[in-house]
Amino acid sequence: MKRIGIIGAGRFGMSLAESLSNAGAEVILIDRNRPAMQQADEFATALQGDATQPRVLEEAGFGECDVVVVAIGSNMEASMMATANCKELGVPNVVAKATSELHGKILRRIGADSVVYPDRDSAHRLARAIANHDVVDFLEVSEGYSIAEIDVPDGVRGKTLAEADLRRRTGVTVLCVRRASADPQKPRTVVFPQANDVIEPTDRLIVFGETKKLDELS
Repeated sequence: MKRIGIIGAGRFGMSLAESLSNAGAEVILIDRNRPAMQQADEFATALQGDATQPRVLEEAGFGECDVVVVAIGSNMEASMMATANCKELGVPNVVAKATSELHGKILRRIGADSVVYPDRDSAHRLARAIANHDVVDFLEVSEGYSIAEIDVPDGVRGKTLAEADLRRRTGVTVLCVRRASADPQKPRTVVFPQANDVIEPTDRLIVFGETKKLDELS
């Protein structure tokens, strides 16, 4: 089970927390606003606190999260401080909400691994990306269609690309394969498979198709 931290209980943060909880994630939500925390008790570990203080985040357990989403709204300074604090705690994947392109550039400069914009990225879609995929490996390229990196489905392992026939069976197209190197210290190599190439159990597939079909396949 993934442990997800969310900083900020505005409309975006609350919707994200509820969607992630429904997807089976363990959610920790922190905000200065006590009434908002009371509303979130049903689906998250809701804590009142100031995320601009590193000690507060550390004591709340944010350093043990797989992903932290900084969902603070218009307070740019607070969002930047919270982002920097999370990276200082060693959070492996920090996603930060930005209100402008400039804000997003600053967040990336101080360590955010991914930046989302509320006018382009809905909380529901982000929740699906976190719950079902690695955040950086899910991209909606047009309305209803996405590219994602997924584990090899059970019925595909050990089969050739032709035998798996994913495009006919699922409507999903395999664009390429990320294959583990024999040396675990080296990064995966990218393979553009031919029809008779066998898909290995440890492969990661880069696939394209309707977003709902990618969710079903993953």
